[in-house]
Amino acid sequence: MALIQMNSRDDKAANLARAETLLDEARVRGAELAILPELFPYLGPRRRHPEVAEPIPGPTSERLGELARRHRLWLVAGSYLEAVPGQERFFNTSLAFDPVGAIVARYRKLHLFDVDVAWQAYRESATVTPGRDVVTAELAGVTVGLTICYDLRFPELYRRLALRGARLITVPSAFALETGKDHWEVLLRARAIEQQVFILAAAQVGTHAPGRACYGHAMVVDPWGAVLADAGDREGVVTAELDLAYQETVRKGLPALQHLRHDLFAI
Repeated sequence: MALIQMNSRDDKAANLARAETLLDEARVRGAELAILPELFPYLGPRRRHPEVAEPIPGPTSERLGELARRHRLWLVAGSYLEAVPGQERFFNTSLAFDPVGAIVARYRKLHLFDVDVAWQAYRESATVTPGRDVVTAELAGVTVGLTICYDLRFPELYRRLALRGARLITVPSAFALETGKDHWEVLLRARAIEQQVFILAAAQVGTHAPGRACYGHAMVVDPWGAVLADAGDREGVVTAELDLAYQETVRKGLPALQHLRHDLFAI
């Protein structure tokens, strides 16, 4: 599988072209599953959100479906802004495609990034409305849980995905530099260890308007918490082999998911 790391900015056409180039590279490197980062078609001032948001299906989903079909690739298309008729705000939506280009899952980000860190104010809810559904998809015969970025701080979601059978969980992100340097790897490894899943976290990296920066370090973490791949602080593609037999060994040897006290904790 392949994770794609991008430095998306406020040029939608350029970002889509760059994503296409990196997906081409992922397929050349043998990936059968690829994950794009959060907000890969546009990462910039929110005043342009009404301009760049799209309905689904729409031009971007059709282009992504064609890329999946061309490469015979399972694709988790990071996320982008989904416009819904009659709704003023948008959804931050992640789509999953099968190798014939069909949409097989749609996940709308549940937890919105409304925080103040290091003198930066982030108000995702100014233009985005939260989703309501926990979503899994069957990709290449494997149950995959879908999440986006700030969801990573809410372990209850990841436990619910694991209990629904998820063996892989995707985390396309545009994680802020201010928090990423201290929290990104720690949280990814924690979610992998807690749920005994592979965590597949594509990422944004570098600066973008208005004067913000993303941490990068797109990362694959295995069910024991070991980092299998790390994209560092540059755009590009990283790949890893996912050993599902090893995951079974981890779960049998340390059966924490079976030990959950359902009589005490409603998940």
